[in-house]
Amino acid sequence: MPQGVVFSGRSYAAFGEDTDLPWLLALLNSTAFDYLFKILLGRFGFPEFLVGTVQLVPFPTITADYKEKLNALGLQAWSLKRRLDTIEECSHAFVLPAALRLRLGNFDPSEVESELSSIHSEIDDLAFEMYGFSDDDRVAIIQTLGVEGGDPSEDEAVDDNEEVASPVDTNLGLLSWAIGVAFGRFDWRLATGVRQAPPEPDPFDPLPVKSPGMLPDGAEPFHAHSGILVDDQGHSHDLARLVEEVLARVGVAVPEDVRRWLQREFFAFHLQRYSKKSGRKAPIYWPLSTTSGSYTLWVNYPSLTSQTLYTVINDFIEPKLKQVGDDVTALRNKGSALSRDDEKQFEALQAFELELIELRDTLLNLAPSYKPNHDDGVQISAAPLWALFRHKPWQKVLKDTWTKLEKGDYDWAHLAMNYWPERVREKCKADKSMAIAHELEDLYVEPEAKPKKQRGKKTGV
Repeated sequence: MPQGVVFSGRSYAAFGEDTDLPWLLALLNSTAFDYLFKILLGRFGFPEFLVGTVQLVPFPTITADYKEKLNALGLQAWSLKRRLDTIEECSHAFVLPAALRLRLGNFDPSEVESELSSIHSEIDDLAFEMYGFSDDDRVAIIQTLGVEGGDPSEDEAVDDNEEVASPVDTNLGLLSWAIGVAFGRFDWRLATGVRQAPPEPDPFDPLPVKSPGMLPDGAEPFHAHSGILVDDQGHSHDLARLVEEVLARVGVAVPEDVRRWLQREFFAFHLQRYSKKSGRKAPIYWPLSTTSGSYTLWVNYPSLTSQTLYTVINDFIEPKLKQVGDDVTALRNKGSALSRDDEKQFEALQAFELELIELRDTLLNLAPSYKPNHDDGVQISAAPLWALFRHKPWQKVLKDTWTKLEKGDYDWAHLAMNYWPERVREKCKADKSMAIAHELEDLYVEPEAKPKKQRGKKTGV
């Protein structure tokens, strides 16, 4: 557990008196400790780590020699596990996608897993020795855990911290990284050798503000923009073109169907990667589209402000409307000279123009009251824009979230204060937590203490 973090009611923490903790990490992950814990718990299936039960597990006498060996093995195992995470985009250890990771040195996940297995065997050998288990005991324990152990059932509670990302297709991971580079999130220089990856931290160092693969503060981004990119061939902020340029810059063959993939598949993939089994969904690249999806603006959530929708209108939609309007006028002026292809194009442009007008008017209606706050999280921040997302499952999530916001279920959110200030302020009078959330503690009225009931004296019989 890194310095500077806290644990919740379901994210338990173990503390040791010794400041040199990797040996403890190694011992707690040993088969011997696991067996003793499950004996005390009373079952060998997927365990629930009850604090009281963990505290009952006996500790063996640990000599300096054993501690030194366990320390080395614990640190080595942690380093290897972290190395696997250097290709996971959502990890604080992320450096480069799998397709480019070899450029920073040897990286073979199967070899890492094999080495981890070997280290675990060494830890088990030491733990069985320290606990004094015989060879026969060891065989019986392994058989018991192997036969009766298992994966968590579907109804088991899963903590966010226990989730392990499923492997990502190498090409999809590469394209997702290239999108991050285009948005100024990731640093392409790591893939070209211009920038070296930072050294590995200590296991208990504070979490970094940014992963090693992210663009450092003050560094020049791959492409300067206002947090908005667009699916519009020929535009200077065209996302598909920028992705292709990123891949070309790092010397990777560019797929032929980048634009099609962005239009049809990327957001579903992105939503899945940025969601957790616990229900938390936090996609950070938002596609705001016309009704048919013929025109899409990609908004970067970390760059989102109260001015973003105005920027979308003024810098993207209005110029596009002018361009389309000019094309419509040019075709209309042809009059009877219109060819059959011209007529089809004329009809398509007119329909497109109407969709752009509808999108602009919707945004103009939303913009004055839209004041997002990152403390509210992605889902609540995106809820007022639910009608502009074309991905149906995500649209439904946001529409349901908006309905709950309207009902007052999330009045702790800053967004709720924007839309329903009177209702929220009234709640702050009776709910101290809500008053604190909105920095309105002066509104809170402490209820009068109830008088204690006087107990009557017992009468003698």
